[in-house]
Amino acid sequence: MRVGVEPGRPPRYIWYMRLLSALAVALLPGLADAHPHIFVDTKLRVVVDAAGTLEGVEITWTYDDFYSLLLMADMGLDEDGDGQLRADELARLDGFDMNWMQGYQGDTHATRGNRAVALGPPQPRGTSVAAGLITTTHFRAASGQADGLVIKAYDPTFYTAYSLVGEIAVDGPCEAQVQPADLDAAYTLVEELLYATPAAQVEESYPEVGEAFADTVTISCTS
Repeated sequence: MRVGVEPGRPPRYIWYMRLLSALAVALLPGLADAHPHIFVDTKLRVVVDAAGTLEGVEITWTYDDFYSLLLMADMGLDEDGDGQLRADELARLDGFDMNWMQGYQGDTHATRGNRAVALGPPQPRGTSVAAGLITTTHFRAASGQADGLVIKAYDPTFYTAYSLVGEIAVDGPCEAQVQPADLDAAYTLVEELLYATPAAQVEESYPEVGEAFADTVTISCTS
């Protein structure tokens, strides 16, 4: 079953500009362009078997146009600048974001009853480029009952901003509900934390506000 993210949500660039305004209000010079640096549109597909047991989560990331451009330029790809890649160029790009550092959790966070649900290492499922935007897909195996599973996509440090887009797909006898983030509360949290942090320390210890900007996906099952 599929459920769409609530229509009418502000585009990522609009809420980012609102965040910049909050930073400016905080009167901390130089912070207005500090975070986030990368924007990622995120699609989720939750795989559940017929008995309601969780098998894993498929995650698709589409990187913003500026980051996609920088990455391809750094790798010497798309030299003709048409926003498309040849087969050999795409092969070089494939898997570029799957070499995770030790301790990195993939910015997809799953819990059940306030307890962390372990997601397995990423299994690459393809890379594509369209209109200059890089899209990658990977699968992370998991186990346990799907009912009550909660998923959030966020970078705690807010260096990367993730936005759920499209529909949340669920394979199996379950459905997904999306609770949009309370952006007003998130902006307020940013202001409060920045006010409480000495300006000289912010770049080294930027408050971990990423979760406050994350939508909440909750899985419920009938079986």
